[in-house]
Amino acid sequence: MAARRAKSAGPGPGSERAGALRRLGEWCARRFVVVIIVWLVALAGLHVLQNTFGGTYSDDFSLPGTQSNTGQQVLQKNAPASSGTAGQVVMHDAKGPLTGVTDQINQAVAALQKVPHVTSVVNPLPASASSPPTGAISKDGTIGYITVRFDKNPTSLGESLVDNVDGAVAPLRSAGIDVEYGGPLGEAARPDTKDFTSEAIGFAVAVVVLLVGFGSVIAAGLPLVSALIAVIVGLSCLSLLAAASTFASVSPTLATMIGLGVGIDYALFLITRYRQLLMDGDDPPVAAGRAVATSGRAVLVSGCTVIVALLGLYVSRVSFIGKLGVAAGVTVVTAVLGALTLVPALLGLIGRRIDRFTFRKPVAEGTQGLDGEAQGGWHRYAQRVERRPWWFLLGGVVVIAVLAIPLLSIRLGHIDDGADPTSFTDRRAFDLISEGFGPGANGPLTIVVDQTDVPSADRAALATSVQKALTGVPGAASISPPKPTSNGQVLISTAISEVVPQAAGTTNLTNHLEDDVLPKAVSGTAARTYLTGTTAAQVDFLDIISARLPLIIAVVVGLAFIIILTVFRGLLVALKAAVLNLLSIAASYGVVVAVFQWGWGGPSLGVNGTVPIESYVPMMMFAIVFGLSMDYEVFLLSRVHEAWERTGDSKGSVAHGLEITARVITCAALIMVSVFAAFILSDNIVIKMLGLGLAVSVLIDATIVRLLLVPAVMTLLGRHAWWMPRWLDRVLPHVDAEGTAA
Repeated sequence: MAARRAKSAGPGPGSERAGALRRLGEWCARRFVVVIIVWLVALAGLHVLQNTFGGTYSDDFSLPGTQSNTGQQVLQKNAPASSGTAGQVVMHDAKGPLTGVTDQINQAVAALQKVPHVTSVVNPLPASASSPPTGAISKDGTIGYITVRFDKNPTSLGESLVDNVDGAVAPLRSAGIDVEYGGPLGEAARPDTKDFTSEAIGFAVAVVVLLVGFGSVIAAGLPLVSALIAVIVGLSCLSLLAAASTFASVSPTLATMIGLGVGIDYALFLITRYRQLLMDGDDPPVAAGRAVATSGRAVLVSGCTVIVALLGLYVSRVSFIGKLGVAAGVTVVTAVLGALTLVPALLGLIGRRIDRFTFRKPVAEGTQGLDGEAQGGWHRYAQRVERRPWWFLLGGVVVIAVLAIPLLSIRLGHIDDGADPTSFTDRRAFDLISEGFGPGANGPLTIVVDQTDVPSADRAALATSVQKALTGVPGAASISPPKPTSNGQVLISTAISEVVPQAAGTTNLTNHLEDDVLPKAVSGTAARTYLTGTTAAQVDFLDIISARLPLIIAVVVGLAFIIILTVFRGLLVALKAAVLNLLSIAASYGVVVAVFQWGWGGPSLGVNGTVPIESYVPMMMFAIVFGLSMDYEVFLLSRVHEAWERTGDSKGSVAHGLEITARVITCAALIMVSVFAAFILSDNIVIKMLGLGLAVSVLIDATIVRLLLVPAVMTLLGRHAWWMPRWLDRVLPHVDAEGTAA
């Protein structure tokens, strides 16, 4: 076989790199004091820099070329007071109409106009007794809202903005009025308290799993210590990046989630190999060096794969999405660095004392053997798969198909404030506006008609045409008459949906107005129409993501195929990995849809009712799951491939690979599942979705895929799995995933 001939060609770049990793591991183990001090200094120094220069996180982003973005630019030029990001100060007086606190409302409006970054404030009270109602006071007069527009998204302006707004509305609260903040202002006003419950639960479960898996207190503690240090360093670096560029509000939580999962896993793989080498008689520094040269090399391959997959999100050409990949990639980088340097340093510090505090006899990686040694339970299981591969393959496919059924009804969208906990001010503001003005009032759509190029004599007729077109639009609760700006260049109107912003009806109304109603209203004229505002921008974002998701999937699957092909030199092995990745992610998508969109258990997770799947969650899940699944793919296939190279026995190699990696991959998967699942407790529904989706994906990958599909498919393929065209073998670089060439 081509792959086997390549192996026998002698030392090459792979062995040189493995030798460099071995020297790095030994150096860190022998000079553990220096390495540990460097990490601790980096930890403290970056934390100080973060507190001094670190940035903030917000969901402020733009979509150049879209209707919503262009419409905002037209408003900014012709009606600055109507442009910018709008938030609401919602008032409720349970004692009677708000007309009883007119003075306090006027005081609050005047004070809000002086708040930095505020471009306009709309008073809900009529200018005089003879003036028509503004529409910002409910029919019973007990609920009203002040619209405040900002030159930037309030979530990017820090706590000082909320403090200033609190001071401006103090007269209202003093008068006994309930005051809540809606929209982006409400998001900015959420308490910035650090809740480490998810991290603590994930850590607690990891401790139990590691104690059971290792049987040693010290061996169980090392992965946790190294992963925690690496994640904190990574988060500090991310905070410094956030000072230079805008990152989404979920970025630090996402980075923590991924960093902890891979950090613990990478350390676990290294420590497992180190203990085996100690049992084989190596001295601690030598064992640490060999662990880094072998398992450390697999960590490097896996880490680079995760990072490449995350950076692949830039294929979406939406910087908001790409930066989410960067945020997660930062902690993956520090996790890899921690595994290759800090872990061997800690191993050098502990030495042979790694099994000093044990509550059961330490065991090796497995009772592995290919030449007559005693075989373990995993080996016997693999032999059962060999006897009936089609039954195991069919069973795995059926389970995944059932889990993936809900995917057929997936509806992407944006989750509105109505799904948040009632402890959030934006949720309380959402409920008050829904009660006083209807659910659609929480997501108004701003209609912009640019009539700059329309002759003055024709503008009256244009306004009449637009007014007629906007009458009786299906799905609209109300649409205000179009009014010209002060310079007469633009007509502005506001459309209110019959349903909440996250509902499909609002998305349909937005698309209907953009694609049909407004273009027909100005047909035959030089006028241009736009639909803008927060809700319109979210629909534009959804359209972009939906259109580019297939491209992301194609790129990521292509990367999976190329990486596996390069590492393991088997065309069918690479094809198998790509297909199984698709099956695994389809099943996890299905579970997320069933829980959140169908409501099967959503309320028990703290979600108010059913919600659509946040538009960018499938894209993020695909990139992350691909990278994480490659961890187990690389570690399992590297052992299978190693045995195949040595023996040429394709079936026995599968059994050998399963047996030798079973315990460590099972422990690693349980830890990662627990870390991800713990984030379901987050108040942020997007984090809940990602936490559940990633936990399910890893669980499926470590059970159904690894225990049923991989051994069944590899058995059916036999020696053909490792077939490689000669010309392709010469073209592709040679990567030794486990450093066996060294």
